[in-house]
Amino acid sequence: MLRAAQISTAALMIAALAAPIAAQTDPMTPDKVDVYDPARPQADYVRKEVMIPMRDGVKLFTVIVMRKGTRHGPILLTRTPYDAGKATSRNRSQKIEEILPVMDADFVNDGYIRVYQDVRGLHGSEGDYVMTRPLRGPLNKTDVDNSTDAYDTIDWLVKNVPETNGKVAITGSSYPGFTSLMALIDPHPALKAAVPQSPMVDGWMGDDWFHNGAFRNFGFGYSLSQTAKKGGGAIPMGNGDEYTTMLNAGSAGDFARAYGLDAFPSVRKLLEHPAYDAYWQEQAVDKLLAKRTLTVPTMLVVGQWDQEDSYGAPAVYKALEPQDKKNDMVSLVIGPWRHSGVNYEGRSLGDLQFEGDTGRQFRVGTMKPFLDHYLKDNPPAGYSMPGSLTYATGIDKWETRAKWPGGTPTPLYLGASYSLSWAKPATAGSDSYVSDPAKPVPYLPRPIHQDQNEAWRTWLVKDQRFVDGRPDVLTYVTPVLDKEVHIAGQPMVDLFAATSGTDSDWVVKLIDVYPEENTANPVMAGYELPIGIDIFRGRYAHGFDKPQALTPGKAENYKFGLPNVNHVFKPGHRIMVQIQSSLFPVYDRNPQTYVPSIFDAKPGDYKPATQSVQYGAAGASAIWLPIVK
Repeated sequence: MLRAAQISTAALMIAALAAPIAAQTDPMTPDKVDVYDPARPQADYVRKEVMIPMRDGVKLFTVIVMRKGTRHGPILLTRTPYDAGKATSRNRSQKIEEILPVMDADFVNDGYIRVYQDVRGLHGSEGDYVMTRPLRGPLNKTDVDNSTDAYDTIDWLVKNVPETNGKVAITGSSYPGFTSLMALIDPHPALKAAVPQSPMVDGWMGDDWFHNGAFRNFGFGYSLSQTAKKGGGAIPMGNGDEYTTMLNAGSAGDFARAYGLDAFPSVRKLLEHPAYDAYWQEQAVDKLLAKRTLTVPTMLVVGQWDQEDSYGAPAVYKALEPQDKKNDMVSLVIGPWRHSGVNYEGRSLGDLQFEGDTGRQFRVGTMKPFLDHYLKDNPPAGYSMPGSLTYATGIDKWETRAKWPGGTPTPLYLGASYSLSWAKPATAGSDSYVSDPAKPVPYLPRPIHQDQNEAWRTWLVKDQRFVDGRPDVLTYVTPVLDKEVHIAGQPMVDLFAATSGTDSDWVVKLIDVYPEENTANPVMAGYELPIGIDIFRGRYAHGFDKPQALTPGKAENYKFGLPNVNHVFKPGHRIMVQIQSSLFPVYDRNPQTYVPSIFDAKPGDYKPATQSVQYGAAGASAIWLPIVK
């Protein structure tokens, strides 16, 4: 006989065998799924994607990110052409600090709501994309621009994000710096502060496309990457030395035509407007803002070695500062950074090393207190906006001033025997060199690969010994300094020069020459550190909107600024000035024969020319340095 326990076990086994088998997935079930949300229930954040309607019915793709539990949070907005979806998905993570850009961590960890939006016509946004959409007016007959889009976006956010306290700031670097400035034109009442970083302001005078009339070749690649619906990316010119490739192409216009870039409307606009005509003047954001009363406290930020947009932030500060009677509406920050470097770790730049992470020092110590003051419901007391905050390179020290610049313009004169001195030379003279467009001076040691980001990001701090001694580069230098020379402001070029041609470019470099022996830091021994580099196209000597041929042999007085800096030339160092007539291929070559448009220059137009730089007497060439007493 079976025992009771055995009977019970057998009964359970029979019951289990009799139970229906759980349904299994059919082997031919399609394996694609419609959506996977990488933000799992355990995520410490909320991420929402919305389409915000503009006044013309176009909807803009917008991503809203906040830490779970956020209440009464200020909104920090960025309007970008660089893909809001990717900007808010840096890593596939359940931590908010990991999915957002590095610079956002300190803000979202303190209750800020971070918002990124694609500008109209790009990525997830509807509408048509105009690369730098002009303000409504002569160049834009529609009812919408980046100012109205910012207004409509802010209006929607404060009405439809229940977690916010209704206060908004706008920020962003480069193109998003431009959109931040545009938001200040007829701003929404909820916009309480702005931090435009390295903003595009005037693409002809000194930002992305031209510098004082000289065209910057990298603009072609930017247009291709930004505006091609398919096939965008790097220009398909192979991976050889770009110096050789672009030299062999001929003019910048020939290069564009060779690669089909003249089919791009954004490129055609560049080729059709080589001079500073109404097309450029009507888009200059500093001029647009100067015509209005600034009502939103604004902190303008730029890198001292910004290789793309060094001009914009100081130009806007200069335009707006006269309005700032109480010194509480506009501030200028200059850090020891490359373009957009403020948003990354700032311990070094190329061979330069700084005291700590200068990027985070600014973000935590200056930017966040500024935004907290204007956006938090109960901000800390005692805040005061600095008129300027600049990092003194050479001594690695942040300095605040009531206004910028901080120094007094003082001439450093070119003299005989390739000297520099504080005293004006009593005797006139000149030095000459032959500039040959067939052998332009490179801006980096060859081979040049501009698409390699690190080389491009750091070229403005590259040791200039690689061109010092070339026969087509003049080098002037002071004796060894016995005391420090501190400059804070914009060094100004005051150059008297002539050419045997009918057009010419003039490149001027201000350089800090380190001592030849430096056991403590051998990398910097003898280093020729550029403090500022810029170019002037000679045809604009009598007006940027009035190009004209130069008279061979006639000296012209070329006046133009180098980038704004705060730098200390230390005892034992020397100050150097280099002068040349090309900086290739970052700038297109001047044929040195006057033609209506250099974009259309023919091979026969490119001719060597003898360049003469004068010093002393009526032709006292100098660099005016903003000396801090």
